[in-house]
Amino acid sequence: MPISRRTLLAAGAWAAGGLLGGRWLVRAAGGAETGGGSSIDRRALVRRHHPRVERFDPFSALSVGNGNFAFTADATGLQTFVEEYREQFPLCTCAHWAWHTTPAPHGVRPEDFRYRQYDSHGRGVGYATQREGQEILFDWLRQNPHRMHLGRVGFILKRADGSEAKPSDVALAGQTLDLWTGVIASNFQFEGRQVAVQTACHPELNSLAVRIVSPLVGAGKLGVRLAFPYASPEMDMADWNSPHKHETRCEKSEGGAEFRRTLDGDRYWARVKWTSGSLKQVGPHEFSILASRGDRLDIVVHFSPQPGAFALPSAEQILRASADHWERFWTQGAAMDLSGSGDARAAELERRIVLSQYNTALHCAGVMPPPETGLLFNSWYGKSHLEMHWWHGVHFAAWNRFELFERSLDFYQRILPVARQIAQRQGYDGIRWPKMVGPRGHDSPSPVGPLLIWQQPHPIYYAELCYRRTPTKETLEKWRGIVFETANFLASFAAREGDRLVLGPPMKAVPENTDAMATKNPTFELAYWRFGLSVAQTWRERLGMGPEAKWGDALKRLSPLPQEDGRYLLMEGMSDTYTRWNWEHPSLLGAYGMQRGDEVDPETMRRSLRKVLDVWQWDRCWGWDFPMAAMTAAKLGEGELAIRALMIDSPKNRYLPNGHVYQQPGLSAYLPANGGLLAAVAMMARAGAFGRDGKWAVRAEGLGRLL
Repeated sequence: MPISRRTLLAAGAWAAGGLLGGRWLVRAAGGAETGGGSSIDRRALVRRHHPRVERFDPFSALSVGNGNFAFTADATGLQTFVEEYREQFPLCTCAHWAWHTTPAPHGVRPEDFRYRQYDSHGRGVGYATQREGQEILFDWLRQNPHRMHLGRVGFILKRADGSEAKPSDVALAGQTLDLWTGVIASNFQFEGRQVAVQTACHPELNSLAVRIVSPLVGAGKLGVRLAFPYASPEMDMADWNSPHKHETRCEKSEGGAEFRRTLDGDRYWARVKWTSGSLKQVGPHEFSILASRGDRLDIVVHFSPQPGAFALPSAEQILRASADHWERFWTQGAAMDLSGSGDARAAELERRIVLSQYNTALHCAGVMPPPETGLLFNSWYGKSHLEMHWWHGVHFAAWNRFELFERSLDFYQRILPVARQIAQRQGYDGIRWPKMVGPRGHDSPSPVGPLLIWQQPHPIYYAELCYRRTPTKETLEKWRGIVFETANFLASFAAREGDRLVLGPPMKAVPENTDAMATKNPTFELAYWRFGLSVAQTWRERLGMGPEAKWGDALKRLSPLPQEDGRYLLMEGMSDTYTRWNWEHPSLLGAYGMQRGDEVDPETMRRSLRKVLDVWQWDRCWGWDFPMAAMTAAKLGEGELAIRALMIDSPKNRYLPNGHVYQQPGLSAYLPANGGLLAAVAMMARAGAFGRDGKWAVRAEGLGRLL
């Protein structure tokens, strides 16, 4: 196939980083600068995007956290006016270890679940998609376990007549999240008196620090409420109307207390200490802390799956630890400065980049693949969607913060036996990774999820990232089981049809919008299958082993990527890709950009990209579709198209004041969009793909390369 000069130039820029228009310079991960100029003033870069809150607005709710624990506050700095936020952006306290299981209804047993049988090329294969006739069991398995709200920490504000204050009674003087220190500073006036609040999270512990300075403290007119709910699978994680379903035991000590929480078969502990005043129980699961002197009250609240075994740090120690941690975060990772750009979109894009770094560090850097709303509130019962793990975490590798992604990768080792059982039950070789899971990795029943396959090559991608970072025998040995068994499944799942191998049916492709029995050979999945099998063969070579024959045969026989009229289709036979099916994810683009591009012809993909950008129904897409298109444009050297894709005006591409990405009612935050944005702009900077009109001045330091 002849290669055009344009494609060659784009490929060269992608591989090495180079100027394709506009002013830019990139300092690579190893420190070598491919452009000239001074280093970025990172403090100034970060501080010009501190979120500022001037009113009670659910979409401006701010969080502090550390990747495994997070606390989200309203404009008072605490969880004071929860009802005003509950429907749109609930204020929750959440941790990766905090899960609850509702007792199964009488007579309901998981082992009685019936799988729907699908005809897979003449063989019956069972999938957990059937709800009819077992609705109670289906729903119980889908909703359990679910993440839970650990406890509300909010102000007690009483008006002169003794009634509870409303937001209209509080005069806000402004709230700022200092991204450089990870501290929320809130200032307001109540009953004519000033209140200043600092809120921060310890970088390693599940500990929240609150410092309150106000003359109302010593006057006993301002207090702090600690309240514990029963767990709920709903968005706000909390059931405040079932006090009889859970238990809170409090053991007081001098200046502190420990609470033992019991919710059915689940337990956790909360500890609190304060600098002055006393704790009083005011309800079955509610407590107040009121100071008796001075104008300052420091409170530390710590949550744990085990009872306390160490002295809690002080609020001052947590505030300092937070500041030290976030300064290291911002100075040691990569950075990107767009302030010298003349394009009107640059300031907003830079804001999105900075806030996405903060939000993904809070919500996507824990010991589990995160749910799609991170540690904010529940989406899909708080379960992890493993097909989205790439979008949550791969960007950390590009931004020189790989250790934040690495925290969650051991999860695949832990659930490997579950994945093996799925493959065995369905009659496939190797391991089949589940889709929607709790901490033990059990796949949740769903009319769609169990039929998805595009998460299967992900662990091979992650293993290859690990090897690129640490190319040692130890890395190969650690991941070889996962790489080889995943490849065994990839080869086994591909079904013979004449002289070729096909993917599906049954299956659901990335867009999820077609019938499972009519879905065959989607472009994204075919390219990703080739990637997985090819990389697995490379791992055998690295380990001194010969190629695996069945993987090699699968690579030779896999169907070609479907195309028509010089453009790729979403899947084989879908001639109306760009007319009838031009909504949901334009996943055909993901085969080149998000993926390495196995078997992709760049010019065919270029034509496909332009058509998608022109005709796709972007109001019906999802937040990561915009950066997916930008990645493809970057790899093709199409800087203007990359920017256009990132900044499409769509309800699903709306970045809120707090940096989260709105999708729809009930899903007002969507972390895959933030992670996708960071991966995309890193690719764009490496390729110099920020436009050709000279209006973009891009300075970047520390950026690494994805696969």
